[in-house]
Amino acid sequence: MMQQDRDSPPKILPQRQYSQPGSEAEMTPEPASRMEGYKAAGKLLGRHALVTGGDSGIGRAVCIAFAKEGADVAFVYLSEDEDAAVTVKAVEAEGRKCLAIKGDIGDQEFCGIATEKARTVLGDIGILVNNAGEQHQQNDVTGISREQLERTFRTNVFGMFFMTQAVVPHMAPGDTIINTASITAYRGSPHLIDYSATKGAIVAFTRSLSENLVDKKIRVNAVAPGPIWTPLIPSSFDAKKVSEFGQDSPMGRPGQPDEVAPCYVFLASDDSSYMTGQVLHPNGGTVVNG
Repeated sequence: MMQQDRDSPPKILPQRQYSQPGSEAEMTPEPASRMEGYKAAGKLLGRHALVTGGDSGIGRAVCIAFAKEGADVAFVYLSEDEDAAVTVKAVEAEGRKCLAIKGDIGDQEFCGIATEKARTVLGDIGILVNNAGEQHQQNDVTGISREQLERTFRTNVFGMFFMTQAVVPHMAPGDTIINTASITAYRGSPHLIDYSATKGAIVAFTRSLSENLVDKKIRVNAVAPGPIWTPLIPSSFDAKKVSEFGQDSPMGRPGQPDEVAPCYVFLASDDSSYMTGQVLHPNGGTVVNG
């Protein structure tokens, strides 16, 4: 997406998907996640990255950006085979290796298996991006079922713990972990209470883990996006709310995945060598003081 399109982005049409994580191929307009026009500088040459939720949305844009910067990439995805194939093709088009691993990060055994598959194909993982997540709208806190609560925490928090526990023993000084938090961790969301709680946990996890690993010279940071046009949106909200998505941000529009991915490149590279335990906020102008 070129700069002129940022100022007058294509209108988001009313639409709805009925299963998560949702399909990017079914979205209108298609999110900008191909990093078109991105100027790479070899910031990640020779590095190996593992990204959860890399089949679409922010995860796809991160995979492509990392590849443009010279990294080989493995990514985990839950179920969207078509989206995953697009990500693989885009990464390989940059001349980098790409491995797609299908499975549920809420399963601790799977996280160990995924890590070993990635290490076998790429080598030791020096960049871990804990990005996969899910959310379910519920207007009344008493309507959040035990099943929904457990599922949301299992994906967003347990999965992050499991993947980190699997990868960290193989990391070396200079390696990095980047977690995807959310603006909702700072300002809350009346309709995404359990999701917001998981994102608050991710901020606390990031800060605590950064202190735990600082002596090993492994940096841990996070990105807290605001309203970003990804498959999670039409698979979470009704068609009317989707068509209005992001209009209440100070910039008056939702962001695109390729506007968020450069934050991950910065935190993965030596450009951020003096940063750990911090959170970046690509959110369209909302000041959250966090």
